[in-house]
Amino acid sequence: MGTLSGRFLHVVLYSAERAWSSAMEIKQTPNGANSHQRAHLIRRLSKAAKWGDLLERLCSEKADPRTALEAAAYASYMRGNLLLEREANWENALRKFKNARAVYEELGKYGDVENQVLCRQRVEELDPSIRYCLYKMGRSNMKESELLDLSTQEGPGLDLLQGKLEAVMAEARLQQAVSLTELEWLGHKFPVKNEKTRVCILKAQEMEKDLLSPTSNSLVADKKFTFYDKIFMAYQDAKRHIRDDLVTAGGAEDMREDLIGLDKAVSCILLQRTIERNSLLVSLAKNRLRHQQGLSDERTEKPTKPEELVRLYDLLIQNITDLSDLATSGRERRIDESSYAVELAARRLAFQAERCFYLAQSYSAAGKFAEAYVLFHSARGHADSALQSQQQLQVSDKGLVKELRELSEQCRAQSCLVHAWALNKAEKAEEKLQKGVASLSLKHESSRKEDVKYLLDYLDKYEAAISVAGSKEPPRIVQVPPPFTTVPCRPIVLDTALNAIDFPSLEGRLKKEDKKKGFLGKWWGS
Repeated sequence: MGTLSGRFLHVVLYSAERAWSSAMEIKQTPNGANSHQRAHLIRRLSKAAKWGDLLERLCSEKADPRTALEAAAYASYMRGNLLLEREANWENALRKFKNARAVYEELGKYGDVENQVLCRQRVEELDPSIRYCLYKMGRSNMKESELLDLSTQEGPGLDLLQGKLEAVMAEARLQQAVSLTELEWLGHKFPVKNEKTRVCILKAQEMEKDLLSPTSNSLVADKKFTFYDKIFMAYQDAKRHIRDDLVTAGGAEDMREDLIGLDKAVSCILLQRTIERNSLLVSLAKNRLRHQQGLSDERTEKPTKPEELVRLYDLLIQNITDLSDLATSGRERRIDESSYAVELAARRLAFQAERCFYLAQSYSAAGKFAEAYVLFHSARGHADSALQSQQQLQVSDKGLVKELRELSEQCRAQSCLVHAWALNKAEKAEEKLQKGVASLSLKHESSRKEDVKYLLDYLDKYEAAISVAGSKEPPRIVQVPPPFTTVPCRPIVLDTALNAIDFPSLEGRLKKEDKKKGFLGKWWGS
């Protein structure tokens, strides 16, 4: 095929893609396409199918066999999308999708790796459309859970199918909502009279069954979080309808009591699912932390810290406190509510023990071993209390009991470790202090006197280090022996005027002798 012919084929292909993408843009309307928009959508899909047929004819005449086969699969895919949206001829739509799938499956066996991957992706995108056509033709016994699984799949070829699946599931829920007349929680049944509330509760329950089924263990974490988000939205919608019914109930006390009880039950179930979702986040964070600490071989991309687990356990403690307060908030507390509050209190102790344990790990990682030692002891006390509370329950959680025992042993081991690390750190600090004091010198042997700095010379200045910048020598306190200092000499006085002075006589000031003496005086004087 020449270069010029290839460019002409590109024009046809781009025209088909332009019409198809325009239809997909209409399909992504937030509130759904209205009648006028849906008619325009079908026109754009019809235009894309016509361009696809033209591409198939041109490629069959001008292109090589492989390109002609790809064009035929592309045309069948576009024509199937049009029939799927029109909902007119399911058998023909099924045949178009099967033809496209067979071609892509065959092309995926040859060529380079990139081409094989693209063909396999297109085969995976066509499978849900084929299953949906079989379901509409009555040849498939798919349940609503299988339809929900189809609706969670992603791909550029599944945009048209999403709206169809949602409509089918909504219709199925309306049929099942007739049989849903009450909601059971803690052994008490609450009547559900509003049809919209029934549909929302039924939608949440269907997703809960799929999420809690044994096959859900194979689901990746992102899929589980998607299920939880949809469950939360369904229960929130149910609560909104219940609140609207409370407004319109007026003074009917019996109806108001039933609606208040139903709202309480839905709120408690919503909090239970919130705790389950946060527990899943905790398990993922624990796996990442074990991998970072070398305790697990599982590969993780996102790093984590003990502080993240502390935050998650704060959320769990708050959730379980709210659930306990809500469960016991009625005027008359029933026996089952009291026993459920006791179970929640036991779980709260377990969460507090876990939170204290990871808080101690964060302090230990920061080198605060004294605080970590105290927190590990506190975590062990909480774990033992939670273990005792679990054993006092009529039906204890065996998995939680096992985790608490392991946590108690870990707290004991970690407390011994941080104690040893603290002693080692204290010993090293003492050695460092001794070496530092021993390295202090009173004098400096440097030959360059201008490079020497002493602490006493810089008492009036603020400096982080007294030693010379870039020098590894310790700072000096004072020079011993002290350096020589200049001292002013005493003045020399030459008293030359003394010899020339004639001093006055002082004989008149002398004491005169007494000439009169007694007998003894005369004798003694002689």
